[in-house]
Amino acid sequence: MRFMTAAIAAAAAFGLSPALAQDDRADWPSSLTIGTASQGGTYFIYGTGLAGMISQNLDLNASAEVTGGPVQNATLVETGDHQIGLLTMGPAYEAWTGNSELAPGVEHKSLRALFPMYQTPFEAVALESSGIANVADMDGKRVSVGPAGGTAATYWPRFFEVLGVEPQISYSGANDATGQVKDGLIDAFAFAAGVPISAFAQIAAENPVNIFGFTEEQRAQILEEMPEVSAFEVPGGMYQGFPEGHGTVAMWNFAVAHQDMPESLAYEITKMVMENNEGMMQIHASAAETLPENADKNTFLPYHPGAVRYFDEKGIEIPAELRP
Repeated sequence: MRFMTAAIAAAAAFGLSPALAQDDRADWPSSLTIGTASQGGTYFIYGTGLAGMISQNLDLNASAEVTGGPVQNATLVETGDHQIGLLTMGPAYEAWTGNSELAPGVEHKSLRALFPMYQTPFEAVALESSGIANVADMDGKRVSVGPAGGTAATYWPRFFEVLGVEPQISYSGANDATGQVKDGLIDAFAFAAGVPISAFAQIAAENPVNIFGFTEEQRAQILEEMPEVSAFEVPGGMYQGFPEGHGTVAMWNFAVAHQDMPESLAYEITKMVMENNEGMMQIHASAAETLPENADKNTFLPYHPGAVRYFDEKGIEIPAELRP
């Protein structure tokens, strides 16, 4: 709850624009729900802050909801249960092409991109006393990969397969997994979220731990087999006791809406976020990458007409195949 309170306070501190004329919002919904992920992860903090910003600046009752993460968020937006979902582009592509683990065979063709968020690196944490300091050390160990349906739960097992590592995999939310590591119920927690991952920062502040990504050799194997991810360097100083950074892989995240979202609402949300990077960074440091120029990191998902209108105004080129 402290993360939620801080995020809302940060969002409310930045007034952006006067309320729209009533005619401009006649077709807006009375409320709006944003699908995030488990508490303790970056999605939850980012989404809660975004909801607070929408409520404060667009006079629309917006709320963030805990979910299983991007895989579930894609389907919740597709079905209209949520108006906005936070998605990593790997699960988004699988949903778009009908390969979602949650809804196999269902092409999620109602999804529309709003704006770029940030990159999600894949990291792991284990107590120093476990002796686990490398992904190879997880072989045969008890490892949580976050909530079922999340980006981490989808991709960490694939990484293990590429690297020939066979841990005993379990699923749990970020806060629960962190507690399980501290209590010795699992040996390691392999996750994916914008850095710093709040659950990792918490455990690092309270316990001697190892936080790591992939060795250069491991990363090269993954990049060769999985082109949907890219190399990423976690900066030093992200976690207490870790002045040096480390290498890993990452995926881009985008905020996504249903195609039926009113164009004026999609425009106002995109404009609000893209023109207030300082306010977004008050919500979470990962929002340093929430910038208009990163719109090109989406290569397959059509943009919402309201988002296209904003990017056109700012001279950001949206390819013809991604325009409505």
